[in-house]
Amino acid sequence: MEKIIGLIDAPFTPFHANGDVNLEPVGAYAAMLKKNGLKGVFINGSSGEGYMLTTEERMQLAERWIQAAPDDFKVIVHVGSCCLRESVRLAEHAEKTGAWGIGAMAPPFPKIGRIEELVKYCETIAAAAPSLPFYYYHIPAFNGAFLPMLDLLKAVDGRIPNFAGIKYTFESLYEYNQCRLYKDGKYDMLHGQDETILPSLAQGGARGGIGGTTNYNGRELTGIIDAWNRGDLETAREKQNFSQAVINVICHFRGNIVGGKRIMKLLGFDLGPNRVPFQNMTAEEEGRMKQELEEIGFFARCNRF
Repeated sequence: MEKIIGLIDAPFTPFHANGDVNLEPVGAYAAMLKKNGLKGVFINGSSGEGYMLTTEERMQLAERWIQAAPDDFKVIVHVGSCCLRESVRLAEHAEKTGAWGIGAMAPPFPKIGRIEELVKYCETIAAAAPSLPFYYYHIPAFNGAFLPMLDLLKAVDGRIPNFAGIKYTFESLYEYNQCRLYKDGKYDMLHGQDETILPSLAQGGARGGIGGTTNYNGRELTGIIDAWNRGDLETAREKQNFSQAVINVICHFRGNIVGGKRIMKLLGFDLGPNRVPFQNMTAEEEGRMKQELEEIGFFARCNRF
């Protein structure tokens, strides 16, 4: 199964002011991401407020992103849902529509607390789109599924034929590397934390990742990988430290989903508000965030449209 090389973006979902999904910006969005070095998108996930979308909206977004994707630009569709039957519908639709792959995080309810429960969940979804690679999205801070991922790989090995790997959004670089080493790197371990790309490279094998701050800081994040591949450790360190400084700013403004989405507006690419119950940023907060970004030199280094 093909392994992803480079960074995949987790895009925001564009909304109109009234909260309806706005498909119009998707074409320009895809072109901007490719221009700034991203290799594809993982849509309808956490950054895209996927669990707050209807199934029909998620299908519409999948169709539009697949239609708008530039050449050699992967579209992976997050199909996880609290309703497994809806996940199956979304997986079938993604395969029929022409997605490159699918993925799913464990549902936030009911909480999955055993490996076998998680395997059955993934198995049912993956079987609905057997021609597509399936990625499990490990983000336990969102759903409480603090399960050992090496045990998951051992359990799915030989059981889910199209299980491609894990989008690993967790702090344990040790576990991440142990999963990467399993059976000489059988599974694709996509690093999911933009703040620690360099350490994952230094362990000797990370090649791909999926990020959220790549929406506006993709040039610097892809630059970490480029510098590492050239053997330029000092540049890689500087870019990683700068990327952490950007993350420090958005953490002052309710994180990537809220603060990061408003950064897009500051760059001239307004993707609309967040859906309730997210608390949207005020104009005063936007002004303070802009000032903090200016203080670290962000606007000279951010993504270009």
